[in-house]
Amino acid sequence: MSTQKRPYELRARAEQQAITRQRIVAVTAELHDELGPARTTVAEIARRAGVQRLTVYNHFPDERGLYEACGEHWMSQNPPPDPSDALELRDPAARLRAVLVPLYRWYRRTARAQENMQRDRLVLPAFDAVMRIRVDQQMNQLGDALSAAVGVAPGVRAIVGLALNFWTWRTLSLGGLGDEDAAAVMVKAVSAAGDE
Repeated sequence: MSTQKRPYELRARAEQQAITRQRIVAVTAELHDELGPARTTVAEIARRAGVQRLTVYNHFPDERGLYEACGEHWMSQNPPPDPSDALELRDPAARLRAVLVPLYRWYRRTARAQENMQRDRLVLPAFDAVMRIRVDQQMNQLGDALSAAVGVAPGVRAIVGLALNFWTWRTLSLGGLGDEDAAAVMVKAVSAAGDE
């Protein structure tokens, strides 16, 4: 009888640990949205998750592991637009516009979290390392695909990268431009660079 009870207890304990881990991750993502990673403390994560600080450390012995889990959770809750269909368009300007408009709308929906993450990556090396893998690599690949269609004029790749950048969207948005108008401005900038 005891041999049958033991696997059940282990399975129940593993399920409870998974639930606790997920609660820690979800609370961390909320705090990153509200305060940013640099201002999020383990004490506050533990308080909001209803666990002890030691429990947080047991699940995430290092910051990077917590940042990776939090990033995966955040992206699942706030998926970026899929550029696949846009990249199939033949016209480079139409392609860029079809990528930028949904991207800028996503930036608008997630602006507070984006600002916190982009700001705090400058002071948290472990968080920056996760952002390089989770965000920068994808944006670089997208930038390469978009600029290849425009041409090889000097500066095209840099202008495309600028167009994809969160801070570019934020600057244009604060300047009073809606997402479609902001995308149109950047499409013109990339086209002008391609004409050089």
